[in-house]
Amino acid sequence: MVTAVELLSLLLVSVLWGCTNPFLKRGAEGIETVSKSGRVSQLLAEFKFIFLNFKYLLPFLLNQSGSLVYYYTLSTTELSLVVPVANSLTFLCTLLTGKLLGEEIGGKQAVAGMFLTMAGITLCVISTTDEKLIGKQNVTQPVH
Repeated sequence: MVTAVELLSLLLVSVLWGCTNPFLKRGAEGIETVSKSGRVSQLLAEFKFIFLNFKYLLPFLLNQSGSLVYYYTLSTTELSLVVPVANSLTFLCTLLTGKLLGEEIGGKQAVAGMFLTMAGITLCVISTTDEKLIGKQNVTQPVH
């Protein structure tokens, strides 16, 4: 059965990844204006722009902490549940955070997509829970 800790871990991953995506996008604004001659100089200038930019660096670090929680969750929860739930909820968190920051989310189609995504996540969780319950019932039933 999926435990509350596993579900909270998946939710934390999704929030850390999804809520930081719009901030990463905003923090990276202006990188296209960085221009140096030579590939190595250009790469170093872009790294300098990114890693000395507090508006990018803070969301990046939060996003990477979500990756740490994700890898922990992969080791404790079924892979068939972790990947779809974490990625779907990340998408929802990205859309909602973007909307709160004034970005367009796509209107009625995006809202319908959010509801369908939530329905799919619910089915994943229910099916995983049901499989474990069925497995426990088969093990605990006495043999006649």
